[in-house]
Amino acid sequence: MDPTAKRDTAECGTVECGTVERWHRGVLVKGHGVASGLAAESRYPAGTISLQAPLFQARGIDLEPFFDGTLNLAFPGSRWSLRQPDARVNELRWTDLHPPETFSFWRIRLRWRPAVDGAGAVDGAGAVGSAPDGLGFQASELPWAPPVEGLIYRPHPETKRNHHQPVDQLELLAPWIAGIAAAQELQLGVDPRRCRRIVPQVLKAQLLEALKFRVLASQHDFFNGFGGLALVDRAGPEPKDSLDSDDGLQAWPEALAFRRWLVDGCCQALDLRDAELLGVLRQAWQLYGHTGSQS
Repeated sequence: MDPTAKRDTAECGTVECGTVERWHRGVLVKGHGVASGLAAESRYPAGTISLQAPLFQARGIDLEPFFDGTLNLAFPGSRWSLRQPDARVNELRWTDLHPPETFSFWRIRLRWRPAVDGAGAVDGAGAVGSAPDGLGFQASELPWAPPVEGLIYRPHPETKRNHHQPVDQLELLAPWIAGIAAAQELQLGVDPRRCRRIVPQVLKAQLLEALKFRVLASQHDFFNGFGGLALVDRAGPEPKDSLDSDDGLQAWPEALAFRRWLVDGCCQALDLRDAELLGVLRQAWQLYGHTGSQS
């Protein structure tokens, strides 16, 4: 795979014919400094990217156009659903210090507001900036600098021993970009069919609204196919809802039945985890069930 192969974007603004490129605002944050080798105590002083690049090259993935380090782009309050990568390398043994890792890559484009001055900063400089807005938007809305080609670089967490990334962050490979620094806002252009940004708080609010009149009209009958009131009305802690953990993915046995209902009832909520769905069901009963409606 040539990750910088030209795409048909010049005239129609698409990732591929018929697919509208979707742009998302992120903020550049400080990384571990391991990919570039800038970390003072790194076991890889040359940087992990420079060690891996020849092995990727042998498998048809050319990283030559990119800086030997990663940009860490954060999307606070979000997580990403990534599927159908442009390239994947399974169980690559690139070091003797830990077991082989699996890597996936997605073509992206990246753009930024040109800086007046300042040195370029990648993978390990600066601090966290303020949170951007929660949703993506079309490319024509902001006249930023012309985009550059890049890649989402994803070592699979299940094969990665150290230096895990928060789920609201993506690691990117891109050419050296002079003038950008940590806390700066950048725009990420992706194929929305394969790279989707999920904002749980927005989806949960939409689902709660969709449940409102159904619960008001049917009361406990609505919950019978999803575990019944014993599930939503019982005492106990709320299901864990964390962007940084997959705990509670299978929150209750009837989750699949509720997901079937969501296909017609509120399909966008299918991106929520089982624990998050259960939390919204409980909230709907508390607000609109017999107890909530009488208070």
